[in-house]
Amino acid sequence: MTSRTPQEVFADHGARLGTGDLDLVSRNYTEDAVFVTPDGVLTGRAGVQRGIGRLLADLPDADWQLTPTFAGNVLFLQWTATTGTHEVTDGVDTFVFRDGLISAQTVRYTLTTRTA
Repeated sequence: MTSRTPQEVFADHGARLGTGDLDLVSRNYTEDAVFVTPDGVLTGRAGVQRGIGRLLADLPDADWQLTPTFAGNVLFLQWTATTGTHEVTDGVDTFVFRDGLISAQTVRYTLTTRTA
């Protein structure tokens, strides 16, 4: 089986995020994945589930705007997200891909109350 490209993995990752199923989302990550946030490092698929779970809890049913820049096995992702009550205007993630999966991800964003 041919390994998926980073672009294919990222497209699948977005589709899985839309389901809200954290187990399904985490299967796009290596078993030894690291998920790095300003609050610390989460490891393995269980760590990924905790990290993604927090992001989705902060931004339920958000409208996402993504600006991906791929460089080989690395993705630099700038993003914004808006919900009915909150927004993020400075989201930045970095993904590192290995063997058709995500092996590392950094996440940083500022959650603010949305003003009318």
